[in-house]
Amino acid sequence: MQKLILHIPHSSIIIPSYEGFIISKIVLDEEIGKLTDWHTDDLFSNTIDISVIATFSRLFCDAERFVDDTHEVMAKYGMGVLYETLDNGDLLRKVTQELRNFVIENFYKPHHQQLNEALLKALNQSGKGIVIDCHSFPSTPLKRSLVQVKDTPDYNIGTDAYHTPQNLIDFSKAYFEDLGYSLGIDTPYSGALVPMEHYQKNKNVQAIMLEVNRRLYLKEPTNEKSENYQKTKEVVQGFLEGIRNL
Repeated sequence: MQKLILHIPHSSIIIPSYEGFIISKIVLDEEIGKLTDWHTDDLFSNTIDISVIATFSRLFCDAERFVDDTHEVMAKYGMGVLYETLDNGDLLRKVTQELRNFVIENFYKPHHQQLNEALLKALNQSGKGIVIDCHSFPSTPLKRSLVQVKDTPDYNIGTDAYHTPQNLIDFSKAYFEDLGYSLGIDTPYSGALVPMEHYQKNKNVQAIMLEVNRRLYLKEPTNEKSENYQKTKEVVQGFLEGIRNL
């Protein structure tokens, strides 16, 4: 059985260092509440697959972003690998080159090294590695979301033209439609993370992103689990099982 690599970058609320932050604790906690992919470490993780979970909040360092701002579309909004603004555009922190280097070397790179090692292990064992990019999203789009739609889908898959084979897309469409859920394909979120060592180089590395609408499992806008939490978890785990068995 193919073990999946579950990349879970946005579930943590830990800020390892407050250097550079210029906002109050109250504002920071509010922003963490908005931007955290609550409980995705539990929704996606299981005893079969390999979970690679960022141990730090995305407000401290976003492990999903490109380090090179010229390749990162969100960098122009002040939300590249190190966020400098809040979702509303207000200043979050001042990032010096020294601070940037420190965070990249001590947090971003070790996280991606762990991800790459997990992928290499899968490649060595079976000749193929499948990365599932694991996220959730608020039912009402964030102000900085590139796609602003009111009628958000229940689930959303993100694909990569090089690393996402058609059978993963076809399975996803059939799986969620059969269960009666709506599915966005590369909308409102697109793409799927692949470690840079293999990006656009190795077809044996496959990737797909799954985004879960928070209205399915949370009492929005809080982070409190709703009565549908367990059902949502079962749906997510069924999705992973289906990909494992393709």
